Amino acid sequence: MNPADYFPQALSYNDFLAQHGDDGDQRRWQQVYDQSVLSDEQLQLLGSFVRQINVLVFAGAWCGDCVVQCPLFQRFADATPTIQLRFIDRDTFPELKENLTICGGARVPQVLFFNEDMQYVGHYGDRTISKYRAMAETITGAACSVGMVTQGDSVHEQVIQDWLSEFERIQLICRTSPRLREKHGD
Repeated sequence: MNPADYFPQALSYNDFLAQHGDDGDQRRWQQVYDQSVLSDEQLQLLGSFVRQINVLVFAGAWCGDCVVQCPLFQRFADATPTIQLRFIDRDTFPELKENLTICGGARVPQVLFFNEDMQYVGHYGDRTISKYRAMAETITGAACSVGMVTQGDSVHEQVIQDWLSEFERIQLICRTSPRLREKHGD
């Protein structure tokens, strides 16, 4: 299984939601998108990206963790033409679901990063370190996010920054790649 082979079959953000999300899912994703405003500094960082990165998000429109994170990826993609963002439903391709597990479970979202030539660069998910820290402080039993974000949610702001740092790390891997530097003459 080469996950890059699924990229052409994957969907844009809006097409993914239209195909896999019901009205409630779409409203929740829109609410998070609207409340996830990037700072000028974050927009400048994204605007400085020079290498194309192909981003394949393994997600579920119904998933609370996806609700609070996937709209961030669209915000990032909206800020720069260098991010080619696509989504694939966790349950549509059972072989991916079986192979992309975290701690033995079919966790989502998972984000797979590829360079401009569709070579694997990295993989991150299902939650960021800030989210896990917040959960560890309050957990008293089994927990699953319901996809609620409130205005000024400091954990959500930290999650935005965590994901942005991961996108930047991938960009820097591609930017400093000797092969890609030679290819682009920089």
